[in-house]
Amino acid sequence: MEPRLKEIITKEINPSLKEKFGYKNLYMGPKIEKIVLNMGLGLDGNDSKILSSCQDDLANITGQKPVITKFRKSIANFKTRKNSNSGLKVTLRKSKMYEFLDRLVNIALPRIKDFRGLNPNGFDEFGNYTFGIKEQIIFPEVNFDKVDKIRGLDITIVIKSMDKVHSYELLKRLNFPFKETRSN
Repeated sequence: MEPRLKEIITKEINPSLKEKFGYKNLYMGPKIEKIVLNMGLGLDGNDSKILSSCQDDLANITGQKPVITKFRKSIANFKTRKNSNSGLKVTLRKSKMYEFLDRLVNIALPRIKDFRGLNPNGFDEFGNYTFGIKEQIIFPEVNFDKVDKIRGLDITIVIKSMDKVHSYELLKRLNFPFKETRSN
């Protein structure tokens, strides 16, 4: 069964973007390629109990087992050793990506306390959007009682598009809650 969000993109959003930006065909429009979630652990990465609990949380959030990332070089000031654990990473593609995006926009982001919207300046020059979440407990899959410490997540949405304006318009039509920019 095709995810609900993918159907909306193919049947409603892509034709309206084609009409707005004047694409010659539907395939010229912006397309979400993957979503990368990153959870940095720092010094807690060496503790196997904390690492496994964070792995379980990230696996419950995404539905996919995370990969343990390692430090590439030793830096004495940061107390890091080469090849020691630094964090966790998950790359979502295809249907899991659309299901996660649907849950993120419709369930998780509205649960953030005092949420005023996402920063529209999070786009890079290629049209990819990156933002951070301060608490992993906004996702309903995480059991609040089993969380030892509240941790943050970095989420990168990789979008294949011509310009960051096109990527912004795609995410705006997917009901991403962006802050309204004021001009004084």
